[in-house]
Formats: sequence, C-alpha cells, structure tokens
Amino acid sequence: MQTNLITSKGYTELERELDHLWRTERPEVTRKVAWAASLGDRSENADYKYNKQLLRQIDRRIRYLRKRLEQVNVVQYNPQQAGRIFFGAWVEIENSQGEVKRLRIVGPDEIYGRSDYISIDSPMARALLKKQMDDEAEVPTPSGMKQWFVNKIWYEQD
Repeated sequence: MQTNLITSKGYTELERELDHLWRTERPEVTRKVAWAASLGDRSENADYKYNKQLLRQIDRRIRYLRKRLEQVNVVQYNPQQAGRIFFGAWVEIENSQGEVKRLRIVGPDEIYGRSDYISIDSPMARALLKKQMDDEAEVPTPSGMKQWFVNKIWYEQD
C-alpha cells in the first residue's frame, strides 16, 4: 500500500497535469476522433482506432488524478524538523566506498521522471527517517544490508 503523502510542489504538479489533460489534450484528441469517425468505415480507420485508444488512456489518467488528489495529504515543512530526516527532506548520503547520493524523500506520486527523488515507502527512505547528520543508516537490499552515512540534511520551501 502506498503512502498518501505529497509535497506541495508535487500536489501542484499533479493539478497542472490534470488541468493540461482536461483542457488541452482531451479536447484535441476528441476532435481527431470526431474527424476520423466522419470519414466513414471505422473498422479499418487507423486514425480513429489510435485516437480512440489514446482518448481512453487520457480518460483513465484523468480519473486516477482526480481520485488521487482527493486522497493525498500535503505535508508542509515544519521548523521542528530541522536537523532530522523527515518527509520532504533533501539528504546527502555516502557509503564506505565513497559513493555519494543526493536524494529527496517524497510521496510515491512524485518520483517518476526524477532520479534524485525516492518514495517515502522505499527501504532507503524508511532507513533514513529520523536520522541526523553523521548518523549511519542500514538499508536492506537484495544483496544484503548496505550502510550509508548522513552527510547533510536540508529542506526547501515548496
């Protein structure tokens, strides 16, 4: 089960996507479907079939976004979080081989298309929660436990 948390920036991006799909994409595809349907035989009309399928995908995403936006809880930064890793935190971590990562802990709806965002539901995020600078986090991986050291923690106001 995924967590229903989201940053205010993530919420705004989902709203923007919904608005774009509803006001721009859907009307455009609907016009194409109507045009293709006016050409006659729909059984062999590739334009009609393709755009009809695209319209179903858009409608499915619109339904998902509307439902999801009602379910999520926007988490705002609280100054009491300073110095510890909580939802919305940016962290810089390092392993014993010297590999450094900069990550932000966000909701599961925000991670797509971003290699520097990790879901609050991930093993890495769970291991890092409530840690402070210079703490060590043990992260379960398929190849065994990995240790990461917390170098830096910061928060951005969305």
